[in-house]
Amino acid sequence: MKHVIIGVGAAGISAAETIRKNRPSDEIVMLSKDAAVHSRCMLHKFIGGKRNVEALSFIPSDFFEKNKITWKPSTTVTKIDIKNKIIYYNDTNETYDKLLIATGAKSAFPPIKGLKASDSVYGLRDLYDAKAIREKAQTAKNIVIIGAGLVGLDAAYGLLEMGKKPVVVDMANCVLSANLDPRAAKTYQTKFEEVGCTFRFGAKVSSVQSDVNESVMSVTLNENEEIPCDLLIVAAGVKPENSLLPSTEINKFLSVGDENVFVAGDASAFSESWPSAVEQGQVAGLNMCNIKTVYDKNYPQKNTVNFFGVASLSVGKFIEIETDGDTIDVREDKEGYKKVVLNGGVPVGIILQGDISRSGFWQSLIKNKINITEIPKSPWKISFADAYGLKENGEYEWNN
Repeated sequence: MKHVIIGVGAAGISAAETIRKNRPSDEIVMLSKDAAVHSRCMLHKFIGGKRNVEALSFIPSDFFEKNKITWKPSTTVTKIDIKNKIIYYNDTNETYDKLLIATGAKSAFPPIKGLKASDSVYGLRDLYDAKAIREKAQTAKNIVIIGAGLVGLDAAYGLLEMGKKPVVVDMANCVLSANLDPRAAKTYQTKFEEVGCTFRFGAKVSSVQSDVNESVMSVTLNENEEIPCDLLIVAAGVKPENSLLPSTEINKFLSVGDENVFVAGDASAFSESWPSAVEQGQVAGLNMCNIKTVYDKNYPQKNTVNFFGVASLSVGKFIEIETDGDTIDVREDKEGYKKVVLNGGVPVGIILQGDISRSGFWQSLIKNKINITEIPKSPWKISFADAYGLKENGEYEWNN
């Protein structure tokens, strides 16, 4: 059997590993627009000059050879013929028995007057973007970043390591508003500001002004304040790279439009993190091997953040009280900041900042909907020792 995987990100690599483990003799071909396998989480390290291209890879250097995988980099897929099982790319084609589309996502550019891609406007999604940003930043004097989320801060961090002092604009009232609560986010904001980053909260870029060569000269905030800008980085979210999908209907086995075509990762539109992309790749890989496996996406969202040596993790719901059954327990000590959100005594969200060593425990409580109010201890004292046994699959059984 021949498996073709489009994409060498987390989902594609995970699927390839799964297929090879279960089908040692099957043929695997991987196609990618990327010329190098790289972790998008580490692109800021490349911008800052802390890692070269080889050091961005998240797989061993002999991965393709060891797993007997044919990898064809710098490949642009233009068409998929589902009926005849043919993929067209780079003026040639490839047949398949099972196909996985793991093409990821692309930067989303908001509808801002005057905003268009040029030699001074970039997203930050791929190695190509990071290379272009680093090159342009060498001579840029006024750098603006739209978005104070994780990608925006990644860009800012890399630029700060280059000695630049970017301005970050966001409509929210704090950094990382989708990842952390304002208290935990303030820790990072302070550290970024201490080394020269400026934040403009409650603001938006309403227009972009360019010269005759279409290079950005300035941006206007809130329709009335113009600030100089010769490098603009757009970190306002992403959208799935799903133009190759034969259908938008994805079933529980991650097949899409045809029983021999699968999707995983950001291209599926419901992969929100690296771990979920890896899990989807595994599930898709099993199904490509005809090992029927259901993808259960009903698990809490997990976010990890690490800047300036400060680690944070959030799982599930971590904003302020939303419903009548919500309560919040917060602890701050020398180890950092902790916050758990309970709904009827069941943990539905957690933030750990500083010491995140017990994150697996909290994820288990949230996933299994354990009512911890029946355990006569402070939430911060409960551990796996309070479980009363193990199930056959190794999971803990709790008293309730």
